[in-house]
Order: sequence, then C-alpha cells, then structure tokens
Amino acid sequence: MTLRVAIVGGGPAGIYAADILTKSDVDVSVDILERLPAPFGLVRYGVAPDHPRIKEIIKALDRVLAKDEIRFLGNIDFGSDVKLEDLHAYYDAVIFSTGAKADRDLGIAGEELSLGAADFVSWYDAHPDDAPTWDFEDATSVAVVGVGNVALDVARVLAKTADEMLVTDIPAQVYQGLAAKKITDVHVFARRGPAYAKFSPLELRELNHSPNVEVIVHPEGFDVDAHAMEHIGKHKAQKMVLDTLANWVGRDEVGKPHRIHLHFCEAPTEILGVDGKVTAFRTERTHSPLEDGNVEGTGEFTDWEVQQVYRAIGYRSEALPGLPWDQRNAVIPNDEGKVLDLDGNPIPGTFVTGWIKRGPVGLIGHTKSDAAQTVAHLLATATETAPQRSPEAVDTYFAERGVEVFDHTNWVKLDQHEVDLGEVSGRTRVKVPTRDEMLAAGR
Repeated sequence: MTLRVAIVGGGPAGIYAADILTKSDVDVSVDILERLPAPFGLVRYGVAPDHPRIKEIIKALDRVLAKDEIRFLGNIDFGSDVKLEDLHAYYDAVIFSTGAKADRDLGIAGEELSLGAADFVSWYDAHPDDAPTWDFEDATSVAVVGVGNVALDVARVLAKTADEMLVTDIPAQVYQGLAAKKITDVHVFARRGPAYAKFSPLELRELNHSPNVEVIVHPEGFDVDAHAMEHIGKHKAQKMVLDTLANWVGRDEVGKPHRIHLHFCEAPTEILGVDGKVTAFRTERTHSPLEDGNVEGTGEFTDWEVQQVYRAIGYRSEALPGLPWDQRNAVIPNDEGKVLDLDGNPIPGTFVTGWIKRGPVGLIGHTKSDAAQTVAHLLATATETAPQRSPEAVDTYFAERGVEVFDHTNWVKLDQHEVDLGEVSGRTRVKVPTRDEMLAAGR
C-alpha cells in the first residue's frame, strides 16, 4: 500500500512533515498544497531580508521538495479552491501546517492607531498578497512594542537606511518605500526586565552592526533582581542576551544619524492620537516583586512623543474553513497533532503541525520535533481510505475548476528568474513582488 497524504501549507512545518513521512518505513506519496506560488512560508516571507544566514535553511527545504515521493502544488487556496471533504476523497490523511500570519493585539486604548509588525514584515519581504506600498506618515520617531526577534527585525529595518538594505533581495518597490522614510529614532519597549528579553543572542548582537544605527540601552528600568538572576541561571541564551545588554548600558554615544532605544520595565497603556494620527505612546513603569518575571505597575507614567506604534508581541493563527477552532488559544484543537472535533474526539485522517497546532512559539528548528510527533500519530492510525488515489485524479480536479497549479518545475523557473534578476545588480537574488509576475516567471 502507498499512503496518500496531503499537507496544506508549504512552510518549514509542512516540509519537515513531508520529509519525516518519506523517511519512514511506510510507502508514501505526499502532495504539499500551498496558497502562494512559492514555498517556504515564513522563511521566505517572515525573515528580514538582511538576515541571509537564516535563509540558508531554504536550501535544505528545497532538497526535500525535490524528492520523488513529494509534489509541490502551489497557488492553491484551501477553502476556495479545495475543501476538507475534497481532500479526503484523494488522500488517506491530511496535515494542516498553515502557520500564523496575523498580529496579536495589545489590548490597550487607542490600539486601532497602531500598525502590525506582521503586516510590516510582509511588506518589506514583498509578500505578493499585500499592498506594494507602506506609509511611514513622515514619522521621525516610532515605537515598537515587544522583545522578540521580530521586534528586533522591525526596529532594525525602520532604523537602517534604504541603501544598506539594497544588498538584500528587496525589490524596487520596497527600496523606494524605505528611501522615503524620515525615521531617526526607534524606541523598543519591554514590559519586563532585561533578563526576560526573548531576543536570541546573535540577533541582538547584529543590531549593533550598522554603521548608521546606534543602539542605546536606557538605564531606567534596567533592573536585575534575585528572581532575574535565578532565571538567567537556568537559561544560558538569556544570560548571553543580558550580558550584551549590560555592556551597552551607559556607553558613550558616537553620533550616528539613526538610533534604536531599548527601554525595559515599561508596559504599554495607551496610544494617544488626534484625527487618526499617533501623537504619543503612553507607558507605565513596572517592577517585578514576583517570581518568573511577572510585573506590576508602579503608577509612574511616561508619554513618549512618537508618530507611529508597531505591535510586535507575537503572531496569531487564523481559523480554517470547515475545521474546528480554539478561539482563545488561536489554534486548531488537537491532541498531539490529531485534530479534535467539538466533542473532543479525533477527526479521522486529519492532523496539524507547526504554529497552527501549538501556537506561534519557538524557533524554526523546533518544528522538526513537532512534525515528528504528528507524523507518528498519522502513521499509527492512517489506513487506505481515499476512493480516488492517483496524483492524476488530483490534477484533473484542479484543472476542471480552472486552478492554475504552480508545481515544483514552475518554482524552479521562478527561483532561477529571481537569481538572474539579482545578478544584474550584483545581488544573490531579487524577489518578484506580485503573484501575476511570479506565475508568469514560472511558466
């Protein structure tokens, strides 16, 4: 028997699941269905363009897609081009790995005036389904709320010059947008103290590498109490982060034209504005008399004069048509990857992996073990249930509905086209920014 498996979502989580399936003792045939013409999900559209080192993972993922047992079927939208019951007609099991693309909310007054970090990242990464322009509104000072790697990416891209970014894969529309910004100061705010920052050590150190950007760690709120010392004693990476931050506190400024300010123990309380425009960002000083870095307000408020506020406190997954949804946790309800119905019973042949399974936590590498758990349950329970079992039947289904499927051959052509565009300007690649251009290049 050859087990037929569909994976909805062509990012790292889905590709890792496909790889693990093909390395099992079971004969499998895997189709990866992806909404975009290009694979790789957040590695392509969620990693800052000035971090090519992280994007090296794409090479490994691409080798998985080239396997004979795996087909990449791009430009297919689950919910409009195909539904769950359709997939079960052609596959014995379906794994959903659609990730998380929306922004979490701050839950403060005036939040409607803020901008989502995920939206900004999608813009500078040239996501084909997002607007080609970004309005910086002549802002000179902006706030970024959050202390994770996405917050660092957003702050760095906001602060750096457009010419610094021109060595990356950004297309002309992103370069022109960045060249138009007038931002000189980026203020990054953390609710807790520096010992609990979620930056990775390498990402934090890279923040200080730009010849045009000065990193300023403000001493106010830079508190490390006994609880914090106990915490970093258990977390090596966060101790490295704290050591780096401590070395930057109080150092002399050297007069670079752009600045990133890191503020700790400042909780967001309100975004102030007039006529729909941000005028200030209000925070409350916190302290942490409790264990685990939990903080409480001191009643001391500060209004920071900024013209934009970016939320970077985490991504949020979105519900999928025809599948149960846990609104509170923003995941598909599941038991170790087995999708559960409203009564808590497993839905036959239906699984999840990645952020849609466990929430947007962890680094890219964490999705491997996550996928292994899901695949183990799939292989233990899946049987030959699909009435139509051939890849040709799937092709016919989409052809009859007028869906232009973008397969791995098309992706290879698009990939080479982007590399060729890059060679013209001495870069590794230049991204094709629109869906129509991507499809045309792939044809």
